[in-house]
This record gives sequence, C-alpha cells and structure tokens, in this order.
Amino acid sequence: MINLSSQASRRKLRSVFDDLSRHHGPQYWWPGETPFEIMVGAVLTQNTAWSNVEKAIGNLVARNKLDAAAIVAARKDHLAGWLRPSGYFNVKAARLKNFCRWYLEAGGYEVLQQVETGALRQALLGVNGVGKETADDILLYAFDRPVFVIDAYTRRLFARLGLFSGDEDYDAMRLAIEQVLGPDVPLFNEYHALIVRHAREICRVRPRCSACVLQPRCPASQ
Repeated sequence: MINLSSQASRRKLRSVFDDLSRHHGPQYWWPGETPFEIMVGAVLTQNTAWSNVEKAIGNLVARNKLDAAAIVAARKDHLAGWLRPSGYFNVKAARLKNFCRWYLEAGGYEVLQQVETGALRQALLGVNGVGKETADDILLYAFDRPVFVIDAYTRRLFARLGLFSGDEDYDAMRLAIEQVLGPDVPLFNEYHALIVRHAREICRVRPRCSACVLQPRCPASQ
C-alpha cells in the first residue's frame, strides 16, 4: 500500500494526475443535467457501459419519468423495460425503486445536502443495492463531497504503478488516497474521470504500454 509518510509517494500520486490531465485534457464529469440524474446514473452504471446507461436514462426522459416520485409510482415491469439497455434491468429496477423511495423519505436533495458527509455515506450504504462505489459516486458527483471513488480501473492503474497491491480493502484504499491528496472535490472529480478514461483506452486488461504517458514511471511496463 502507499506509504503516507513518503514524500516520494505523495509526489508520484500528484504527478500521475498531472500527466493524465495533460494527455487527456478536461473530462467534464459526471454526465448529467441535475444531481438526481447523476444519482440515477450511478445506480444504473453498475456492471455496464455508460453508453447503455445513457440509453436507459433517455427512456426515462422520453416518458417524463426521470423523477423520484414517478419512479416509485411506476409499475416494476414498466420500469424494468425502460431500463433494459442498462442490463440486469429487473435487478436495477428494484434497486432504483429502493433508492428513490429512500431519497423521498429522506426529504430529497435540499434536505440531504445539509447532512454531514460521513452520515450521508452511511445512509446511502443503508439503501438496498447501493454499495460503496455507488455511494461514493453519488457523494462526489451529485453532492460535491471530497470522497475518492475506488473502482476496478483505479485498482488496476495504481497497482501497476506500484502505489498499491490492488487488493486492499475499499475504505483503506480510499482513505489513504484522500489523506495524501487532501480534501479537494474538483481534484477528486477530475482524477477519477481521468483514471476511467485512461484505463478504458490505454491501461486495459491487456495494456497498451507503448501509447501510455505513464510508461516511464510504471514498473509493470518494464
């Protein structure tokens, strides 16, 4: 795991961001016109490509159903049909209904944005179907909280760079990165987006090391 007392590790984590930012440019994440749309996207993006989520959200928009109350009121089979492009549509229909029911009972965005980050994270994790990655997506992108999202791309990239082994506990890895970088919402937002972009295009399961801006500093490419 990253050594928090090591200035070299701190500099490396920041310089990785700088290199990715120069190479890929601004990512403008998360796609969504409202905080609620971002939350819906976070629930639906589990185990599927974002292009499929966009189609599912488009179905909700076309039927004027991109609304928590409308989703709770919708017939489950109808909702599943609208969400079909996102895959696992029956499971996701149930999860989205659970989330929207909690969201309404909690008072909606205006009330939830007043809740302290730790308490809000625990509340999100109490919703059936919302795991740590989904909760942190919602916290960072919908509520602008300084929470670093750990996903498979983050584990792959940082393990190859030698910063982590890659199999650390989710929260141990998240807290280590947050401690190194400090609470910085714009940085966390852009860093995670850049990791996703880089891992999809370059640092794949079969990496394209010759095209990687991080190749000179990456032990796995040597």
